[in-house]
Amino acid sequence: MISALLSGLVLTSAAAAEVVRPASVLEEVVITASLRREPAISIPASVTVLDGQILRDAGQQHLQDVLSLVPNLNWASGTSRPRYFQIRGVGETEQWQGAPNPSVGVLIDGMDFSGIGMPAAMFDVEQLDVLRGPQATAIGANALAGLLSLSTRAASREPDARLQFTSGSYGDRSGAGAIGGAIGSEAAYRLSAQVFRSDGFRDNAYLGRDDTNGFDETTVRGKLALLQSERMTVKLAALWSDVANGFDAFSVDNSRTTLSDRPGRDAQRSRGLSMAIDVPAGLPVEIRSVTSWTDADIAYSFDGDWGNDPSYDFAQDFRRSRRTISQDLRALSRPGGIGGGRASWVAGVYALDIGETNAQLDFEGGQLLRPALSSRYQANSAAVYGQFDVHFAGQWRGSIGLRGEQRDARYRDSEASAFESRDRMLGGHLAVDYRPDARRSGYLTLSRGYKAGGFNIGALVPEARRQFAPELLYSAELGVRVATAGGRANLRAAVFWMDRSEQQVSTSLQLDPGDPLSFIFITDNAARGENRGVEVTAQWQPAARWRFEGAAGLLDSQYRGYRIGNRTLDGREQAHAPQYQLTLAADYRRPDGLFARVDLQSVDNFYFSDTHDQRSRAYSVINLRAGVERDRWGASLWIRNALDRAYSQRGFFFGNEPPDFPDKLYLQQGDPRRYGATVWMQLR
Repeated sequence: MISALLSGLVLTSAAAAEVVRPASVLEEVVITASLRREPAISIPASVTVLDGQILRDAGQQHLQDVLSLVPNLNWASGTSRPRYFQIRGVGETEQWQGAPNPSVGVLIDGMDFSGIGMPAAMFDVEQLDVLRGPQATAIGANALAGLLSLSTRAASREPDARLQFTSGSYGDRSGAGAIGGAIGSEAAYRLSAQVFRSDGFRDNAYLGRDDTNGFDETTVRGKLALLQSERMTVKLAALWSDVANGFDAFSVDNSRTTLSDRPGRDAQRSRGLSMAIDVPAGLPVEIRSVTSWTDADIAYSFDGDWGNDPSYDFAQDFRRSRRTISQDLRALSRPGGIGGGRASWVAGVYALDIGETNAQLDFEGGQLLRPALSSRYQANSAAVYGQFDVHFAGQWRGSIGLRGEQRDARYRDSEASAFESRDRMLGGHLAVDYRPDARRSGYLTLSRGYKAGGFNIGALVPEARRQFAPELLYSAELGVRVATAGGRANLRAAVFWMDRSEQQVSTSLQLDPGDPLSFIFITDNAARGENRGVEVTAQWQPAARWRFEGAAGLLDSQYRGYRIGNRTLDGREQAHAPQYQLTLAADYRRPDGLFARVDLQSVDNFYFSDTHDQRSRAYSVINLRAGVERDRWGASLWIRNALDRAYSQRGFFFGNEPPDFPDKLYLQQGDPRRYGATVWMQLR
């Protein structure tokens, strides 16, 4: 039955093969976020890989510029840069209170920035891998829905130096540089740095300023590689990022003109180190060790009343510090070591220590409204995992993976709340891959993902709702990958079904209509959730100068048997889970270096929250870029949101306007039309 179904899908899809790159190029695209470095076409899962060229052509400054290229990937704003992601409708929309507990993992050069991904500037990034669906075997609890992994350019012994400058509307200005080369006879390095400034896209009419929602971002990265040791390869990566953005994004009339007298900020100073050690020879197995450390200080504040009435004057300030250290040690069978290369295995152990301190300060009239709530969270995770792959019956490959993880967590705060919990979780996958030839393949993957439980904090949270249990996600995915004989077109398509057990859902309640800061935030375990859909990515190159790309995601998400107070959400769509997302792109390049690209991005409406039933509006955005690229220099003109379409990224529904405080939908508007120019020079 499975053989017939996979064969039929593969053969049927061959007729519709309209896809990404020539097959030979696809085979060279290597996924680094899996247990083994392997070609993307070999992974039995829905994967999107964006290389450096696409990131430069379709993006501009930050990861958020290219997220629309990935089907069924959405994000919730309420911040200056994306931090809260949803894949296939699964993910958080905020972290106001409680333990850090992301559903979507975010790695930057192997450093874990899950839930705090603001340092994801795109200069000198050479690849973005997005793995959709539970990644329990390889990642564990922080990848219930999937994983985003950014990799900057590797250290190389080849001399390299590059400068890049950008100037644009709204005061956009950026300067960046990178340099790399050999150190002695056995090492290489790479250093890159960028400074980005912008006034932002809001005007504060009350203060007479245009920069209260502006950007001030500095990023420095470094890599060091010991390349020529016969018995050991060591690769180090370091990151330092200072994001000091303003946050003044909401207005009472939902326009881009604000009236706040106490504009906020969204700042994050981050440090990170990662070290990968490979021992490829001299032992019966390969050994790989990956050590990661991150340290982030986060400040997030906003004007709570979004106005300037001295009789109704509120502001809120969060101070957060997060530190993580992780160690992953794995053994891998050597290529060709089992059954003449027909089987391979991976086994490993993993440990994570995460600590976070928080301070929440509520102000009225510039004075503390209530005693500051300070808290400390500490969690230790330990996991063992393994994966076994085998080729059988010529055209078939099977894969089985298993991961067991235990998390011990402790929480204390200034209101004498104290909790301890221990979660034991088990996940993994079972996959079969059918490949009749080098151009066609199909797969079926069954997987189980998990996410740890946590705490609800605050003096007003009912005792019975203080803690919530882990969530489990069961997934089935059927996919095909097809390329034409000439390699001018190829296709990846997948259908998936996911069942969420003990689904974690975040809701909020405003206790005092006259106090916009009097919200309590509670995460509960809903009865069940069901998410199913289709994902397609394609690319077609009909001629040497033309390339067409497309990505589409269809999603049907529903709650099953879930109630909030007197509201029944059974059958309702989940929050931030649009039913469709579509991207179409056309790229034209001449031999003399002239090029042009147009991107169309379209997103369906979606619910903003589970607490209320307000929705966004569907929207479409067009981005344009044209210019020239030669061997040692390039210049381009770009326009983002060329038609200046209005759309919203986040919405809150509550009473915030005296004297009657009627409930109203308040929106954070998306970016307006922006334009500018970028030039780069290769110095060596």
